[in-house]
Amino acid sequence: MVATVQIPGSKSITNRAYVLAAIASTPSTIEGALRSRDTDLMMKALQALGVIFYEDSTTHGTDSITIRVEPSELHGGVVDCGLAGTVMRFVPPVAALVEGSVFFDGDLQARKRPMGQILEGLRAAGVKVKGNALPFEVDGDGRPEGGVVEIDASGSSQFVSGLLLSAPRYAKGITLKHSGGRLPSMPHIEMTVQMLRQAGITVDTSVENQWKVRPGEVRGRTWFVEPDLSNATPFLAAAAVTGGRVTIPNWPIQTTQPGDVIRDILARMGCTVELSARGATHDLIVEGPASGRLKGIIIDMSDIGELAPTVAALAALASTPSEITGIAHLRGHETDRLAALCAEITGIGGTCIELSDGLRIEPATLHGGQWHSYADHRMATAGAIIGLKVPGVEVENIQTTAKTLPGFETKWAAMLDGAC
Repeated sequence: MVATVQIPGSKSITNRAYVLAAIASTPSTIEGALRSRDTDLMMKALQALGVIFYEDSTTHGTDSITIRVEPSELHGGVVDCGLAGTVMRFVPPVAALVEGSVFFDGDLQARKRPMGQILEGLRAAGVKVKGNALPFEVDGDGRPEGGVVEIDASGSSQFVSGLLLSAPRYAKGITLKHSGGRLPSMPHIEMTVQMLRQAGITVDTSVENQWKVRPGEVRGRTWFVEPDLSNATPFLAAAAVTGGRVTIPNWPIQTTQPGDVIRDILARMGCTVELSARGATHDLIVEGPASGRLKGIIIDMSDIGELAPTVAALAALASTPSEITGIAHLRGHETDRLAALCAEITGIGGTCIELSDGLRIEPATLHGGQWHSYADHRMATAGAIIGLKVPGVEVENIQTTAKTLPGFETKWAAMLDGAC
């Protein structure tokens, strides 16, 4: 298998850009924005509060979408979060800027996702909130006080990012202190801080586990969205397990996206990884071991938990044991990913043990069977990876990948045909 796969824009960057554009003083343009269920939910949530969006295309999965965002006077409304963590954590602090009430709900599964800490953080910032999980209501007064807020964000880095993104519009800004255990997904917090600074906001990060965002004008600007590196990982994993070669164009040289770490992971597991200059951009080229035998890996994935399903799929096909740790927070994602990965790997003959904060996976002879997706896009792509090597593996509800990558199954088939 030899293929080149174009990956659409980053969900994480797109949704952060939407929020910053919504609270800016002047219009913004987002170049290369992702169209997916999660980003559409963010757009509709902000539209429900009065923000105006213009788009140049309505085709999902298109590699480059330009979105123009015009800030407007915010008003109350109803927000459907779906199953999108960024919507349920990033939009409530925006809702505090409304003079009126905003009601939040989402998919039934979303009601189980952790929300208490960010809602408590809003209360500490002077915002009235009814409820501690979906559904809940934010009663805004148009100018929340802000100030010092202390929360335990060990359950999700989105608690931090959500409060920081809207903090410049709070009267005192926000000084956010994390008081709990180890913070997961630090690169996503660094992404938030970087984008705030690019929008003209002063953020002080000189104290560990503390972020001080000063009040100020969020400037409208043009945002350029990188390809979603986490969405690229299943395609790179396909090269790893088949001994093929996959090229991802426009791989950024410097990025805050956690998905960039896949380069080191694949190299450690036995792949050849090359970042090659092509004009003004770079291609990432991954070639799997000719023998098709991957090495297991011992890795702490606390900063890169979103890659864990991909790495678990690779580990299930590796020739030596693997141990993935630092990912206890994945129990609060779209599904309990640790339990789900264990159930699905063992269900097709694998050996997977759930640890307190991760998984231990040992080599085993796998067989065909149904791989359940749990309405979780990362679970679905993990099953697709294993299905490349194990005949008879069928992924239930592959369409759930539309959450972050519409048309995944079409791209996957084109990759296998070498037609990408």
